[in-house]
Amino acid sequence: MNGAPQRGFDEAEFRQRLSRAQKMMAKAGLACLLLSTEPEVRYFTGYLTRFWESPARPWFLIVPAVGDPIAVIPSIGVALMSRSWIADIRSWRSPDLVDDGVSLLRDTLRDVAGTDGQIGVPSGLETHVRMPMHTWNALQDGLTIVDDAEIMLRLRRVKSQNEIAKITQAGAIATRAFARVPEIAQAGVPLEKVFRHFQMLLLEEGADWVPYLAGAAGQDGYFDVISPATETPLMNGDILMLDTGAVWDGYFCDFDRNFAVGAGSDVAQSAHARLIDAVNAGFEAAKPGALMCDLFDVMSAVVAGESDAVADAGRMGHGLGMQLTEWPSIIPTERTVLEAGMVLTLEPSVETVDGRIMVHEENIAITETGAVFLNTPAGRALGSV
Repeated sequence: MNGAPQRGFDEAEFRQRLSRAQKMMAKAGLACLLLSTEPEVRYFTGYLTRFWESPARPWFLIVPAVGDPIAVIPSIGVALMSRSWIADIRSWRSPDLVDDGVSLLRDTLRDVAGTDGQIGVPSGLETHVRMPMHTWNALQDGLTIVDDAEIMLRLRRVKSQNEIAKITQAGAIATRAFARVPEIAQAGVPLEKVFRHFQMLLLEEGADWVPYLAGAAGQDGYFDVISPATETPLMNGDILMLDTGAVWDGYFCDFDRNFAVGAGSDVAQSAHARLIDAVNAGFEAAKPGALMCDLFDVMSAVVAGESDAVADAGRMGHGLGMQLTEWPSIIPTERTVLEAGMVLTLEPSVETVDGRIMVHEENIAITETGAVFLNTPAGRALGSV
C-alpha cells in the first residue's frame, strides 16, 4: 500500500523500551518483570501471531533489570520468536499434562532473580495473568512475586511515533471503508448482512484483520452498542451505527460512524451535531498537562446541554494501541495527566428518545502542543444511506 509505514520495528525501538523499563525497575527495586499476555510479550519482542487465540498453551517473557529479555515459550513458537531480536529463547514441548512449562519458567526466574529478588507482575486495573492457577501457585514456592509498580501501564500509555504511525494507518483504512458504507447499507438490508459486508470492506481497504465490529440500528437511535447484529432489515428513519476495531500490523483503530437510513429526523440530526461538538470540545481540551477527567467534563457539558440527556455508557473514551481499549478511561474520577505520545479515543454519547442513544467516537494523539486526529473526523451533518 502506498504511503504505509514500515511493518514491524527496528531493534532500536525495542531497546529503547527495554531501557525505559529497566530504569523503572531499578527505582522500584525489581529484579525482573514476568509477562504472560499477548500485548505485554509483543511490546518487548514484536512477536505478532494470531496463535494467542488458542488457550491451549501458556507463553512467558522475563524482562530482567539488567540484560536482554528471555522468552520461555512452547516449542511451536520458537521458529517465529527466532526471527525477532530476542536471542535467549527457552522452550518446552507443549501441551504437557504434567509440567506445562512450570519448572522451566521457575528455574529461569531463579536464574534471573535469585532467591530474594522481587519479580514484578502487572496486577492493576485492566491486567490479568495468563496461566493456569496451578502454575501460578507453583511459582510462589521459593520466589517473591509482587506488583510491577505500574511499570507496564506507564510504559504502554505513551506511544512512539512508529506506534502512532501504525494506528494512523489503521484509521485511514477504516476511514476509507466508512466512506463505502452506502454501497452495502440501505433500507431493506438486514443488519447482520451490513456487519458482514463492512468487515469485507475493511479487509479490501487493507486491514490485516477485524477483531471487533459493533453497531446497532433503530428509529432515532439505538438501545445499546454491544449486541450482536440481527436479521432485522434496516428501515427508513433508522440510525445505523458501525463501530470498528480494525488492525494493521498489530495496532488498532477504534472509531464509529452514524448514518441515517433515508432522511434523518430533526432529533437525530441534533443529537449527532451535539456529539460532534462534544468531540471537538474534548479535542481542544486534550493538551499536555490536562487531566483525563477534564476531557470527561467538557464533553459531558456539551452533550447534556440544558438537560440531563447524557447516556450512561460509564466513560467517554479510553486509551488505544495494541489493544482495542487500553488504560486510562475518560471518567470523572481519572486524574491521569495527559502527556505527548498518548493515544486516546473521544467517545461521548447522548440519549435521544425513549431510552435510545447515539454514540460518536474519534481517535486522537496528544502532541507537545495539543492534539491531532488519527483518522478523518466526521462533520456535524449526519450522513445517510
